[in-house]
Amino acid sequence: MPKTMTRPWDPAEHFATDKDMAAYLEAALQVGDPALIAAALGDIARAKGMSQIARDAGLGRESLYKALSAEGNPEFATIMKVIEVLGLQLHASPSGSGVVA
Repeated sequence: MPKTMTRPWDPAEHFATDKDMAAYLEAALQVGDPALIAAALGDIARAKGMSQIARDAGLGRESLYKALSAEGNPEFATIMKVIEVLGLQLHASPSGSGVVA
């Protein structure tokens, strides 16, 4: 029987619209894991063209790849620059937990 060749699933290959990208980032934000949020932004940036995103954000391509990986730890300023360049927005809403600081 011949071997079946597989490759890792890459979400960046499956974004058809900007709404798809926004929904993907929204899902990562709802989970609340900083590494997942950074990785989701990395997937979206790769789909749009990491080199151009890095240039438009005034960042180095290699450092942006590293920052937006699951192992990266980007500064919030970097996150905001990338979100702006991608044409996305962050929104806040009450969590419903009832916790008041």
